[in-house]
Amino acid sequence: MLKNFQLIERFKRYFRVIAIITLLLLASHKAYAVACGGRFPNPITDICWSCMFPIQIGTIKMNPVKENDNFDPPPPMFCSCPAPPPILKRVGVGISFWEPARIAEVVRTPMCSPTLNGVVLGKLPVSAGTHSKTKNTVGEAFYHVHWIQYPVLNWLGMMISGGACFVSETFDIAYFSEVDPFWDDDEVSFILNPEAVLFANPIAQAACAADSIKAATTGFGLDILFWCSGSQGSLYPLSGSHANHIGGVDSSLALVHKMIFKLHRQVQAHDTSTALPTTMCNGWTPQPILRKNQYKQQMLYPVPQNMKGYGFGAPSMLWGAGREFPYKGEDFSYLVWRKRQCCAL
Repeated sequence: MLKNFQLIERFKRYFRVIAIITLLLLASHKAYAVACGGRFPNPITDICWSCMFPIQIGTIKMNPVKENDNFDPPPPMFCSCPAPPPILKRVGVGISFWEPARIAEVVRTPMCSPTLNGVVLGKLPVSAGTHSKTKNTVGEAFYHVHWIQYPVLNWLGMMISGGACFVSETFDIAYFSEVDPFWDDDEVSFILNPEAVLFANPIAQAACAADSIKAATTGFGLDILFWCSGSQGSLYPLSGSHANHIGGVDSSLALVHKMIFKLHRQVQAHDTSTALPTTMCNGWTPQPILRKNQYKQQMLYPVPQNMKGYGFGAPSMLWGAGREFPYKGEDFSYLVWRKRQCCAL
């Protein structure tokens, strides 16, 4: 009888130990999961399908939903592209439209992917992005950015295979800032953008006010002021730091703009919106100085913004209220739309 009682007590102790360990593991797992929230984007309800407009076929413009327009010149009505012998040339019609092509994730936790339902893709010996306050109480922010190929038009069969407007792509995480030494250090990033010294003065920064006003009134900034990001401030340096952090929405918008400029400077993103033959036929023309009005964005996470697309520099007050919140609303993902001008053969 005594042995049975001792055996029962021993099992009770074991149970308590196992229960405590289990609770600790669950608590640590939950805390770890909170650091990386996310949700798979719904391609039907989360995407601003009206953002494909305006669509132009030559000089014929279609914009039934009154979507923001970057006022590019219309594509040529007729165009031609090289073809294999014996044809040599194929004649087509010039068209332009907006294509949902990339997702940019802006995260505090390295390797966190909101697009993949909050999965941490791996561990790297890097520091997490954090918000901090300087001695002058001016906010600063640091985030990592992931660049994802997201060819949703191909998935839905909305592109004509074989034409100059078709781009054969698959879903792929094309760029991690966590493995980029230029992203972590403002001074090292100067190697990629030495022209920043020309704009580190009050006159150049004051010019950004015009960019902000233009973006607020039309949805797109001024391409000529390429060093400005409108209401989000200066574009330089091309790193993960953002000065004057007043909110995650504005800081994340600035970081997306920086990443796209950086990818253009590294010849990993290209001109897709001008009437150059290499762009119209191949969609591949280097553009080391980003033409920012080639792009517009909409938020996918934490709260989708699927009503209208905005160019870089547009003030977030137009749509950003309630789209940042504690717990799982401090990481962001954006669907990036790029202007396409191509020769439909």
